[in-house]
Amino acid sequence: MVSWTQILINALALASVFEGGRASHVSLSNIYEAAEAVTYQLGDTTYLANAKSPQGTLTIINPKDNNPHAAGRIKALTVIIANETIVTAHYISVIISSYLANDDVFSAGFLGSVYITSSAPNASIQADALEYLSSVGAEIIFIDSSVFKIQSGRAILVQYTSAKILAPGPYTAVMSKDKVSLLDTYRLYPDTYRDFVTGIYPSNDGSGSFMPLQSMSSRLWAPLVPVPSRIQAWGDSRPLAGKRVAVKDIFDIKGLQTSAGSQAWIQTTSLANRTAPAIQRLVDLGAVLVGKQKLAQFASGANPWDWTDGQAPFNPRGDEYLTCAASTSGGACSIAAYDWLDAAIGSDTGVSIRRPAAVTGTFGNRPSQGMITLEGMLAQNWAQDTAGVLGRNPAEWAKFAKAWYTPELHQPESITGLSPLSVQDTTTFPAQILYPDEQFPLLNPAAQEIVDTVLSSIANALNMTIKHTNLSATLVDAPILSDKKDSLDRLLMATATLTYWSSHVAVADPLMTEWGRRYEGRFPPVDPLWRKEWSQFNASMINQAAYDQALRDKRKGVDWFEKNVLPETPQSCSESLLICDIGTGGLPSFREKALNEGPNATFLGRVPDGAAIPCSMICPIFGCADFTIPLGQVPYHSPVSNVTEQFPVSINMIVRRGCDFVLFNMVEKLAQAGVIRTVKTGKQAF
Repeated sequence: MVSWTQILINALALASVFEGGRASHVSLSNIYEAAEAVTYQLGDTTYLANAKSPQGTLTIINPKDNNPHAAGRIKALTVIIANETIVTAHYISVIISSYLANDDVFSAGFLGSVYITSSAPNASIQADALEYLSSVGAEIIFIDSSVFKIQSGRAILVQYTSAKILAPGPYTAVMSKDKVSLLDTYRLYPDTYRDFVTGIYPSNDGSGSFMPLQSMSSRLWAPLVPVPSRIQAWGDSRPLAGKRVAVKDIFDIKGLQTSAGSQAWIQTTSLANRTAPAIQRLVDLGAVLVGKQKLAQFASGANPWDWTDGQAPFNPRGDEYLTCAASTSGGACSIAAYDWLDAAIGSDTGVSIRRPAAVTGTFGNRPSQGMITLEGMLAQNWAQDTAGVLGRNPAEWAKFAKAWYTPELHQPESITGLSPLSVQDTTTFPAQILYPDEQFPLLNPAAQEIVDTVLSSIANALNMTIKHTNLSATLVDAPILSDKKDSLDRLLMATATLTYWSSHVAVADPLMTEWGRRYEGRFPPVDPLWRKEWSQFNASMINQAAYDQALRDKRKGVDWFEKNVLPETPQSCSESLLICDIGTGGLPSFREKALNEGPNATFLGRVPDGAAIPCSMICPIFGCADFTIPLGQVPYHSPVSNVTEQFPVSINMIVRRGCDFVLFNMVEKLAQAGVIRTVKTGKQAF
């Protein structure tokens, strides 16, 4: 029996590529063979085929020894699955036109070979359908013999043999005398903004593991990201079917290395043998994982100029020299950059999704504490870590998140330290907007004008009132933990303790121990922030007992907040919607440190005068849900491009813990009313 490897070698030896749907013989330099993948070009577009595990096989009925198409070739192929009893030329033309119009992976080059089957019983295919396919470039037409009974010189009768369900769309065919192996095929997009660590694709071997794409565009210094056809999900009823998703490289994905942004971590840890349950749920819901993305090392808040092991991602907005902020920087900047990417998954401990979303003008959420399990994610703070999603379309973003979050994956009280999470899903929205005066106005008057206009529109659209308050004064004066006026300081200390102990146990101690064991007691090479923190770690102050006390303090703080600031009422999950700014102030912030000095730019994380805590820390401390919502954009004169550019303006909407779905429903309602809008990719969000 001829092995699959030999078939592939034979195919490569007689390889061909396609231009305008016609085959032309080329040298081997046009096709790259790796042990597990084949890449080739159709016109100017590069494709990758998973050569390790074919999707299925077409067995040729009564193969002929003189079959000119059985000489061992690689060819692009289109699978058409009809749902009509009579397949006509018109029907085929409509399908192909739909493929070309609605999918960025499919092209006319895939029409060089076609396989047709049907889901309808007792189907027949008319001669004009075969004639039409020949007219659009089909040199080989395979007909499913178990469906169609036809004798024609234009068609080759085949049977599909595989336990895997064959979806319609583009494939790569490896041909032998009596078989055609169908390989899953991906379009390779260059990551020109350098947001990805690596592109990935499923191994397709039944193990649930993934393969890294060990290839890049050397001319652009860009990783290549394999993107599957959307056509293959058209018949899939799962809620996230076909959604292309990238994942922050802090989550385990089976078969891949989790880097956490650290070369030292890579060297001392093995490949993941299991996919994190939160990420596996996405796969189970039909999403397709296309890559792992950059992050600030160990999910820190490091500025771009403090990255040592890797280069910070680039922001496509404005002059393309703006910051992507910190930890989930790769996710936010990729969503702002690439139409071919639908969603990005990140983590938010202190501000790691919300601020990158703000500086890129995208939608991003920090969910309620405990909303989804973080098993298989490298911890920074067990009791404060969360996982959220970034998107461009508000309605699609809300639907994605509501499908992803499920009670079955809520975190237990033993991790959060809080009461069991109960998530309501209603369209009874908060009655009022809480406007914390100490957090406003924004530094940029033009941005403040946008905020005021949108808040007025929200109040009108949802029949809400706007109530001015001073949240900082309330927090400073309140006896949250005791009768003394030190409760806020103690809560901030508790947050620090929770972070220091979690990261010490989960990251620092394992890495320092293993690195020292391997390299004669040396300290591991990590970014300056971590080198300082780990070197100064005080085990007499930060330990399990201190962590347990901090967890109890956090529980008291959350209980107080939910009673006094964002209470539940018989009418609403959260009486109020608290609004805030995540720290941009409506001014640009750049990836180069010196450019942020002066009145026309800002360093991120600035705390307004009179504010007791930054807006970003409200929900990390009090467990609530916090969504970044892009509203518009303002002009700025760029010191980089030396012309006027546009910077996105966002606002943060905060509701009581457990009211995430209510807020997502509100987002959908506001999108329907045109109050908030889908953002574009590229230099301008709007």
